[in-house]
Amino acid sequence: MNALGLLNSEAFSAFGQDVIYSDLIGNVIGLAALALGWRRNVLTWPVQVLAGVVLVCAYYSAQLAGGVGKQLLVIVVALWGWWQWRRGNRTAEDGAITVRFARPRERAVLLAGTVAGTLAVGSLFTLMPELSWNPWPDAYIFVGTLAAMTAQARGLVEFWFAWLLVDIVGVPLAFSSGLAFSGLVYVLYLGLVLWGLRSWWLRTRTSAPVASARRESPVEGARP
Repeated sequence: MNALGLLNSEAFSAFGQDVIYSDLIGNVIGLAALALGWRRNVLTWPVQVLAGVVLVCAYYSAQLAGGVGKQLLVIVVALWGWWQWRRGNRTAEDGAITVRFARPRERAVLLAGTVAGTLAVGSLFTLMPELSWNPWPDAYIFVGTLAAMTAQARGLVEFWFAWLLVDIVGVPLAFSSGLAFSGLVYVLYLGLVLWGLRSWWLRTRTSAPVASARRESPVEGARP
């Protein structure tokens, strides 16, 4: 059996459905990435890249083109976010990335882009049903993930709100697609998202960027 076949083989059964290894491993790594994001640790991005690579296999096995596309997009945006955080401002007290609420214009652009993107991708999936058997939820998650990660890369608290909205649709879609472990992990994401939202919200009241000279210091040396 080749590597792809092994990743897409059955690990165990849950909720009356088979859980494949790629679904299991990718989502566990994704949980780690979200936890690192809560801690504002730059390692959240390479871990997210790894999760995306494994989850491409899971969505491919479920024949969810939108899910495959979403994970490929996750990988690209994670690489951009990694670059953004490495050059971003750091807080004076712990050296982690600074966070803030979006300005009204930034918030409007994110919202408008998400709505327009969902309409465009959903229409494409509807016209080409071979791309997705459930076009509108698939499109919503695809574009919502892009919006969330873009906000995260810019250190915006709205990133957490975007993930909450993705979770609302992601849980039932994952279970109905036969990815039971993904559905369970989406539920766990909800707890981490609420925790992360509170943490980042509080950080907006206490964070202060350090001198620009520290932007060049390696973030790996900072405590998460």
